[in-house]
Parts: sequence; structure tokens; C-alpha cells
Amino acid sequence: MQFNCIVQELAHNAEIIRSLTSGISQEDAIFKPTPESWSVVEVLCHLHDLECEDFRPRLNDMLRGTAEKWAVINPKSWVEARKYNSRSFFQTLDDFLAERKKSLDWLQSLSFPNWEAVYSDEYGSMQAGDLFVSWAAHDNLHIRQLVELRRSRLVLLAGPYEVTYAGQW
Repeated sequence: MQFNCIVQELAHNAEIIRSLTSGISQEDAIFKPTPESWSVVEVLCHLHDLECEDFRPRLNDMLRGTAEKWAVINPKSWVEARKYNSRSFFQTLDDFLAERKKSLDWLQSLSFPNWEAVYSDEYGSMQAGDLFVSWAAHDNLHIRQLVELRRSRLVLLAGPYEVTYAGQW
């Protein structure tokens, strides 16, 4: 694994997320194209909460050898339970970026991490390296989601005109 490149991916992902959310208002940030889709602020809240309650602390536990039994989390239920869509978009973005900086600083402070450290539970096992690279890949899922939300917003703003000339989506 190319540790420094993955850390750079996490840093770049934060900048991509900042860029994909620039120029939108609170109203735009809570817009949901469909009732079952997430809004921009819901995506940001999700990323923030997983930064604080999943990837960084769980990887830290694995690398320190203190990962006994992970607390059960249900990020999908948090969207409603934690009322993500009623939160401030601007504050949530700032909070996510601050937590990502903490994560990046922490990752840079690691010396000789044991990427083969294993966590096992009733669902299976994974190595610390698996969790680390999944962190960056998880960002990609939500970057794609943010691109789709921006496109949905553009289609609404374009009315009554159509964006079909742009090509197949």
C-alpha cells in the first residue's frame, strides 16, 4: 500500500468536497431530488459523523491493538434520528473539514503502523489496511453523490430548458 498517496487522497477528497459544495445556499443544501435521496447537508453530516465515530477511531483502535468490540453504528438511521437536514450547511461543512484535518494530522503522526492488524467480529474480519483504504473509497461514493446532487440542482435551475445536448447522464 502506498500510505502517503492514500493520505493525499483523503486530503484531496476534502478539497473536492469543499469545491462541490461551494456556491450553494442553505436552501440548496437541504434540497432532496427525491424523498428517499439525501441532501448535500445530509451527505456532509454523514461524512462528519463517520470521520468522528467510525474510520478514525476504529482505525486507531486497530493500530493500538485495543479494538475489542466495536460499538454498533447505523449511519443510515442517523440521517433522520440526528435530524441532519435541519442542520446548518455552512457549520456542517466547517465541522467536517476540521475533523478531516484532525484525521490527516493523526495519520501523519503514525510511525510504522501495523496495517496487518486484524479486527474480527461475528460479521467477519478485516485488516487495518483494509479499513484505511476503505476510508478514501468511502469518500468517493459521496463525492459521486454530491456530483449527482449538483446536476439535479442544475437541471432544476435550467428549466424550462433541457440539458440533453450535454450528453447522456
